[in-house]
Formats: sequence, structure tokens, C-alpha cells
Amino acid sequence: MAGYIFALKSKNKKEIEIKKVLTEIIESGVYSTNMEIKKDKWNIPQEGTFADYLSMKEGDNVYFFIDRKIYGVGKLVKVEGECKHLNFPGADLPKTESYTTLKSKMILNASEEFLNNRFICTFEPSPYFFEEGIDMDDVLASNPSAFKMLRVFANLSFIKIDEIENKALLDVILKRNEKEIVNAENIFGVSSKIHNRIKQLHNEDYKASSKNILKLAADGQLIKHEMAIEAGVIDYIVNNSKCIFGNWDYISHQVVASPFKPVFYVDKMDIFGYKYIPNFNTISKYLMIEIKKDIANEEVIHQAMKYVDWINQEYSFGDYNMIEAFIVASDFPNEVIELRNEVGKRAFIQGRRPPITDEWTKLKLIKYVYDEQTKNLEFHEVK
Repeated sequence: MAGYIFALKSKNKKEIEIKKVLTEIIESGVYSTNMEIKKDKWNIPQEGTFADYLSMKEGDNVYFFIDRKIYGVGKLVKVEGECKHLNFPGADLPKTESYTTLKSKMILNASEEFLNNRFICTFEPSPYFFEEGIDMDDVLASNPSAFKMLRVFANLSFIKIDEIENKALLDVILKRNEKEIVNAENIFGVSSKIHNRIKQLHNEDYKASSKNILKLAADGQLIKHEMAIEAGVIDYIVNNSKCIFGNWDYISHQVVASPFKPVFYVDKMDIFGYKYIPNFNTISKYLMIEIKKDIANEEVIHQAMKYVDWINQEYSFGDYNMIEAFIVASDFPNEVIELRNEVGKRAFIQGRRPPITDEWTKLKLIKYVYDEQTKNLEFHEVK
């Protein structure tokens, strides 16, 4: 399963203030990012936040990061059929009605400040949220090779980590709190108040989707921001059993795809995912999607193949057949298609005794079109 590490802030770094912040958020069983509206449209980082919420799945682990320490552990749970919701109807539109008008419709309505909390996710302890946090350095030192996203966690409200990284983080927290698990002590309490409010208010108007994010970023049949397309692609994959990209058990965006270096220079795949062999916890395939909002050029072919090689090096360890790769763009000129046919392949050795030479040719070109009527993206493969 995946994991989410949510960043919290305190007014000061005093232990009593930090515990107060943690107590309030953990007891509520709800996390929501503050998304301040400055214009009548979402900015690109906010579109990225929506994409992160749309990829959330029941069972994903939950952790909190505050003042250099990580606290855990919980898991996302469904309330009224979903683990993510809008805080109020229309919360995915960058406009704000008065608090007086919206208060009765808001899931989080304790004060006017919550008007900037647009998406929420619901969680519960698993097994407990422990009062002792673990310093970031101690976490990274506990299993250095496992941590990729945690090393570049900076200037973000939260990050998503994959199965390997999540297992490493879960392990160090559980080992540090073995006594607390046995005795059920030094743990945070929980309340069902907010979850019950979701049950009372819930209807289709609270459903989280990419429709309004895409509508606001649309220009005819095109989308002006690649981050909005990422949100639309994730929403499409998560909610379509018959999907042009296939079915995936884990999906995330902006995943590190380069050796460790200053955060500003880190390369990231637009969308990365993997799937398990049915009924087993064994990964069988990896997904890479590179997105361009405009007409694709020849450079994107080389960029996509760079990420394919990275996945082969870091995840599939020489077996290119485990990788499925896509480029999404508004169109593909003939020279781009020809270049894909020429360089979008890899020869590799499958098996060792006897060795068999195989060829990977799974880079697919997908044209997107925005449908103004349905407010969805449509996809067509370009041969």
C-alpha cells in the first residue's frame, strides 16, 4: 500500500503547541490542505494538490510531519463510499461565498478559516497514532536505500510514497513504539464527530473529481496546464475499469526520476504507477506517462525513454517487459511518430540460462481531447 505524509504547522516550536496541533487533526480523522484563493483560477501547484487527492485509495497509510519529526500511523478509510470529498459543494471552483451562506454545507465549519480548505480525506488510527515522533534524520538512516520521495519533501503540503518507502517508514515507527502497541499507551485519541457529519451531509455534490479543474484550464479542446491534465489522467485511470492506460493498483504523479541532487533540479515523471499479480503482493508491471499539453515534439520521445531506462534501472532491474509507457499530447506530427518507431525500443536479455534476446516496444502515443460537454478528457491512440 502507499503512504501519505502530511505537513503541519505550529505557531511556535514548543512541545505543548505541537501536541495541540497534532491532537486536533488526529482526533478529527480528517486532513485538508489550506488552498488560498488569490485569483479566479487555480494555480499549477493547486492543480497538483487536486491530482494528489484524486489518487488516494482506502488503506493507504497516513503520517504527519511537524518540526522535523514524523508521527504515525493511520490509514485512509471510506466514509459514505469514498476516502476523499469536497469540503462543500463547489469547493473545487476558485470562488468563495460568504461563511454565513456556506457554513451549514461545510464538512469542516468550525470557523471562517476553513473556507480555504477545499478537498478533505478521511482516516483512522492503524493501529495507533503514537505521541512520540521520530526525527527525519533517524527515519532516513533507518533504511537509506528505501527512501526516495521523502528526501525531496520540501515546500509541499504533503507527499505520496510508494509501497517500499511506506513499508520502511511504517517499520521504523512500529519498532520505535513496540511497547506502546502492546500496552496501548502514549497514543492520540480519536473522535467520530467529523466522520458522522460527512454521513449527514453527503451527496453527489461532495464528490471529488477533475471536472472543474479541467474546465477552468480548458481552451476549446485543449488544456492550458500540464498539471491539470495530470489530474484528469489520474481521475480517468482511477475511475475507469476499461482504460486506455490499463488498470493500476498504485498511481502517483511527480515521482522522482533522477539521482539525488538539489530539490530544484530533480527530474520527475509526470505519472508513475504499478500493478500487482492478482491475489498476490508481487508487482508485475510499472507505468510511466509523460504529458505535453501541446503538440508533441521529438524531444519528448527522448525524455520518455530516459524515464523508461530509469524505471528499468531502479525498479524492474533489467526486465523491460515489466514497463508500459505512454506519451500524452494534443497531437503527434509524423516526424515524432517516426522517431518513436526508430528509438522507442530497447534490446535486452531475458533469462540467464539460456540467455534470450528480447525487444521492448511498448511506448504508446496517446492524443487527448477535452470534451466541453462532459468536462472530461478523451484519449485515442496514435499508431
